[in-house]
Amino acid sequence: MQICSPMNLFRNGRVTKAMLLFSSLALSSTLFGQSDTSSQLIDDVIIQSERIQIPFNKQNRDIVILDAKTIQTLPVQSLDEILGYISGLDIRQRGPWGGQADVSVNGGTFDQTLILLNGVKVIDPQTGHNMMNLPISPDAIDRIEIMRGSAASAYGINAISGVINIVTKKPNASNVWVNVGSGSSFESDTSNSMLYSGTNIGVSASFNHKKVNQFLSLYSQNSSGYRYNTAMSNQKLFYQNEFGLGGESKIQMMGGFVYNDFGANAFYAAPGDIESKETVQTGIAAVKGEFKLSPHWKMRPMLSYRYGFDDYLYTRKNPSLYRNQHFTHVVEGAIHNTLKNRVGVFGIGTEYRLETINSNSLGKRKRDNVGVFVNYNFSKIEKLTANVGAYLNYSDFFGLKLLPSLDAGYQLNSQWRIFANIGTGTRLPTYTDWYYRGPQNIGNSNLMPENAVHSELGVRYNNKRNFQSSVIGFYHETNDFIDWVKDSIAAPWQPENFQTIRMPGVTVNADYILFVNATKNTDKIQFGLSYTRLEPTIVILQGNENLISRYALENLTDQLVIRMQYKMKEKYSVMVAGRYEQRVRTKDYVLLDAKFDASFGKVKAYLSLNNLLNVTYIEAGAVPLPGRWAVVGVQWQLNR
Repeated sequence: MQICSPMNLFRNGRVTKAMLLFSSLALSSTLFGQSDTSSQLIDDVIIQSERIQIPFNKQNRDIVILDAKTIQTLPVQSLDEILGYISGLDIRQRGPWGGQADVSVNGGTFDQTLILLNGVKVIDPQTGHNMMNLPISPDAIDRIEIMRGSAASAYGINAISGVINIVTKKPNASNVWVNVGSGSSFESDTSNSMLYSGTNIGVSASFNHKKVNQFLSLYSQNSSGYRYNTAMSNQKLFYQNEFGLGGESKIQMMGGFVYNDFGANAFYAAPGDIESKETVQTGIAAVKGEFKLSPHWKMRPMLSYRYGFDDYLYTRKNPSLYRNQHFTHVVEGAIHNTLKNRVGVFGIGTEYRLETINSNSLGKRKRDNVGVFVNYNFSKIEKLTANVGAYLNYSDFFGLKLLPSLDAGYQLNSQWRIFANIGTGTRLPTYTDWYYRGPQNIGNSNLMPENAVHSELGVRYNNKRNFQSSVIGFYHETNDFIDWVKDSIAAPWQPENFQTIRMPGVTVNADYILFVNATKNTDKIQFGLSYTRLEPTIVILQGNENLISRYALENLTDQLVIRMQYKMKEKYSVMVAGRYEQRVRTKDYVLLDAKFDASFGKVKAYLSLNNLLNVTYIEAGAVPLPGRWAVVGVQWQLNR
């Protein structure tokens, strides 16, 4: 299938009507990367790949950083909703407030995105549907790093369409934060005449003493839903600490748990699953060390564990009718070394991963995976940086596979940078892909991994004060694409490696800050724009032309985000954001959101308004998402 060209896009009016609607909001810019912080601060951020750690301003890839100050301005109640404001990220929610959501990057599937928490992989071997079930509230996030494209040499397996790394806060002083909010759609549940509503309560605390830095976050979200059988309860606990060992050596530990219980009406098997319910639990623990063994050698060992439990009831009133229960355990260990010498910087290391599952529908299984990587960073020529890397993967099921990468960038002057890259990636099938047995889905144990090649050519501008922008063209090709297919409407879905997906596209970002009070820089208007356009082509293997595809034709083709924020005297803030989205097989739609903040010393009051136009829209399957919704809340901080 060939999607229409960009010129045809403007002729048929899809983007035109969105631009007309949003033209009153902004002239040009983006919501990424800096908020009230300066561009220089963002430039100095170290992107958390454990191979070779490179500052943002010397990266030769399409990377977006969303910082804490920007997140605070958004009308959001969950990590899922935050990511919805980044073009190129397809957040396919089946319920608001973090109930359940899939995330994909630049037209990939939800299984092709690698999620990291403080650099630790949180891959769910059962299914990618659960990877956003994280013990992190918006209040606990310091920044989010998004890297588009295949990146096995930097991140290992499953980094095939993109990587999202959530970095939590490490406050430099002892403090306590409280956040309480409540909201409603002001529509009533016809079964009991009660208003659909929700509440969230968050408490965070930090403790700093000499060489010890600790952070604790508790977050509770409860909602009666927004239509029949969509009530949810989401409880999160997260803790991290860092111990300084002297010099540049330190040990970091983190642990978290989330209990997520929600009504799953039409989530997976509409229309028969109106009484479905699901409970997902995720536990994460990790310990990481950083040791400077010599002036030229740093070692970073890491050990992590992930626990997962997924309990799905097709009919909550009759659990014995059909029930899936899955227990997963993942243990991963890695050793990363950074070596500096006269010719450049080398990253060398190895990692081992063990995945087990005990399931009433998938069986009792285990598999392991070993990876070895080598990366080299060259920066001996002024203004030129280049990186070459390779990841050698070994699996008992698939044997050896070499995944190389190459990138280069040149700093034309203090403001302009050009770059190009090419990378590869692979995704292992999930246990659901291999072994699932159900009335509507049947696994395929003969599936092979997906493999992808991604290339980019881009230019980036940053004047270090109030304007930055980038234009990046890319081409992504996935071979042996795994899609759930069937040959007739009545047949069950079954995954096959049956096609190649070719995905050329372009992403445009810009950010502009207008200082209203140029003397004190206290009054600011920030404009933001981000646009991603995809032109997918599907090449189906001979003999499979009549198969019906479930996932290959669901991606966004056009995604436009425009935002304007006015901040006055560091006390008052008004933010308005508009989003235009066009998916392959559904009608395009426009969403308009707003948030109002007022600070009074240690207390801040806010009002969030979502979907002001009361649009009816669908992001996944047959699940209509809420219409207009309002949340009012108060935040309190012990110390300023």
